[in-house]
Amino acid sequence: MFYVISDLHGYPHERFLKLLSLAGFGRDDFLYILGDVIDRNGDGGVATLEWLLYQPNVQLLMGNHEAALLACSFVFDEIKEDIEEVLTRSKMEILMSYLADGGQVTLNAMRKLPVETREDILDYLRDCPYYELIGVGDKNFLLVHSGIDNFSLGKKLSEYSSEDFLWARPALSDRYYDDVMTVLGHTPTVAYGDEYKGKIIKTDTWIDIDQGAGSGMEPVLLRLDDMKEFRLV
Repeated sequence: MFYVISDLHGYPHERFLKLLSLAGFGRDDFLYILGDVIDRNGDGGVATLEWLLYQPNVQLLMGNHEAALLACSFVFDEIKEDIEEVLTRSKMEILMSYLADGGQVTLNAMRKLPVETREDILDYLRDCPYYELIGVGDKNFLLVHSGIDNFSLGKKLSEYSSEDFLWARPALSDRYYDDVMTVLGHTPTVAYGDEYKGKIIKTDTWIDIDQGAGSGMEPVLLRLDDMKEFRLV
C-alpha cells in the first residue's frame, strides 16, 4: 500500500506514529511525506527527522521549510573567523526570514543533537527529491510539495525550477495533467474556504492534503490505493 501525508510542521512524533499504526502501516507499505515536516511546533519535527534516517520505506520530499533550514545550515558551522564576515547581510536576511516562519524551535532542537546526527539529518535533507512519479494499481500520481508554478503541459518536469515545486498555490480552477493525479500540500485546505476545514480537496487533476497541522489541526494520512483517509480523533 502507498500512503501520503504532508505539512506536519512539528506534529508530535508519537502521535504521528500512532496515526501510522491506525492505518496499519507496515514494512511492506511505503509512505511519502510531501515536505514541511519541520518548524513551528514542539521540537520542530526533529524527532521525526531522526526517525526518517532509519526508515527504508518512507521518503520525505523537499518542502519550502526543509529548503529554508538547509539555507540556514551555516548557523551550525564552527565560527573561526570574524562573525561579521561569516554572517553577511544576505545570510542574516535568510535567517531572519526563516525564524519569522517558525524555524526557531527546529534550530534549537537541532543544536541539542550530537554533531554527527545533525550532519546526517542535513545530508538526508540535501538528498530529498522535489517530486516523485509513482504508479499505484492502474493509476499514476505525481507527488510534490506545493503543486507546480509556471505550469505548462508541454514542459518536462526536469525543466521546472526547484522554486516551482516549493511555492505554488494553485487556484481551484487550475489544472495539471489529465492522465496523472498530482498530490500536494503546502496550502492548508481551509485557505480555500471554511467549508474545506478538516477536509482534503479533490479536483479533476490535483488533490490537496494539507490540513493545517502547523496551526494545530490534525493531519490526514491518505492511502492512494483506495483513497481511504486516516485521522486521529
